[in-house]
Amino acid sequence: MLSRLANGLAWLAVHPRGLLRLLVVLALSAVISAPPRPFVVLGPQQQVHTINGKMGIHTRLTDEVEPWKIKRSLQMVREMGAPWIVEYFPWAYSEPQPGRYDWTHADLVVNHARRQGLTVVARLGLVPEWARPKDTTNTYLEEERFPDFARFVGQFVRHFQGRVSYIIIWNEPNLSLEWGYRPVDPDGYVRLLRLSYQAAKKSDPGVRVLAGALAPTLAPPGSAEGMNDLVFLQRMYDAGARAHFDILALHAYGWSFPPDEPAAPDAINFARVELAREIMVRNGDGDKVAMITEGGWNDHPRWTKAVRPAQRIAYTVRAYEKVATEWPWCQAVALWAFRYPWATRTYQDYFTFVTPDFTAKLIYAEVQGYAQGRRQTVDRQDAGHAQ
Repeated sequence: MLSRLANGLAWLAVHPRGLLRLLVVLALSAVISAPPRPFVVLGPQQQVHTINGKMGIHTRLTDEVEPWKIKRSLQMVREMGAPWIVEYFPWAYSEPQPGRYDWTHADLVVNHARRQGLTVVARLGLVPEWARPKDTTNTYLEEERFPDFARFVGQFVRHFQGRVSYIIIWNEPNLSLEWGYRPVDPDGYVRLLRLSYQAAKKSDPGVRVLAGALAPTLAPPGSAEGMNDLVFLQRMYDAGARAHFDILALHAYGWSFPPDEPAAPDAINFARVELAREIMVRNGDGDKVAMITEGGWNDHPRWTKAVRPAQRIAYTVRAYEKVATEWPWCQAVALWAFRYPWATRTYQDYFTFVTPDFTAKLIYAEVQGYAQGRRQTVDRQDAGHAQ
C-alpha cells in the first residue's frame, strides 16, 4: 500500500498536468457533493395577526448572512404576532468607502420584513474606519465627521423611501461605551441629531426620526461610564432637541423587577420610561409619542439581574399588555432580542426568544399564545409572583 502511494506521488511529480487534472477533479467533486443552498424568494405578501398592534421585537439580523435564515427569522416574528421590528443597519457596512454605498444586505432584510407584513424601525450607527481616527472604537465619531454621518442618514432615507419610515439616530449616547469611550455629551448628541434630522427630512419629509435610545442608568454625576438617562434627556431639551426629532426612543429593562413595579428616579425597572415621559410633557412635548426600542428580561440561572424562566414569561406578556392598555403615549415596544445568528455563550443568550438553530423557546410559544388570544392575560398579581 505504501509503495503504491509512493509510486503515485512520484508519477505526479513528473507529470504536473496530471496533478492539475487531479486537483480539478477533486474541486468539482467537492462542489457536486456539497448540499445545495436553499433558493430563497420573497413569497406572497403576508399579514401579522395579533390582538396587540404595539408588540415588537429587536431582530438583530445585522450579521446574519444566509438569506434563508433572514427569511425564517422574520417569518417566525410574524407567526409570533409582533408587527414591529427594530433592526440595526450599520453605517460602516453600508458605506465602506466614502460615497460608495452597498445596500445589498440591508435591502434583503427590509424586503423580507415588509413581505412578512412587518414595520421596520431602522437603528443607524457604527462608524466606518475611514471616518474615525486610528485605534478608536467603531462608536467614536468626531464632530468634524457629523456631516458625514448625516449624509449617510440622508442616503439611507432616500434609498428606503416608502419601505422604511422610522429611523433611530445613534444608540445609547448617554453611555461612554456608545460614545467612543469619551465623556458623554448631550449637547454634542443634539448637534448630531440636528444635522441627521435635517438630512433625513430633506430626503423624505414623511420619515419619522427617533432620538435618544437612552440606556437606563443611575450613573452619578461625573461618572466615567455615562450619564443618568433622565438627566441626559433634560440636557437634550436644554440644548434644543425638541425641534429635531419626532419620536423619543427609550430602553426599558426590568432587571429583577416586575413590569408593574412603580417608577422611581433611584430605580431601574420597566416603568422607568414613565419618568422620561414626564420630562417630555414638562418640556412641551406631550403631543409626541415614545417608542421602546430595547428592553425586557433575562432568565440566565446565574446572572444577578436575571429572573426565573416562568417570571420572564409572565413579565414579558404583562409588559406587552401594559403598553397596549395603559401607555397611549407609547407607539410600540420592541423587546430584546428575537434571535442571534450564533450563540454568545454568555448571559446574553438568555434574552432571546429563539435559538440560533430556530428552536422556539417556551417564551416564544407563550407570547404567541397571548398575541393570538389563546393565552389568558396575566394580571398584575400573577406577574408579580410568577415562580
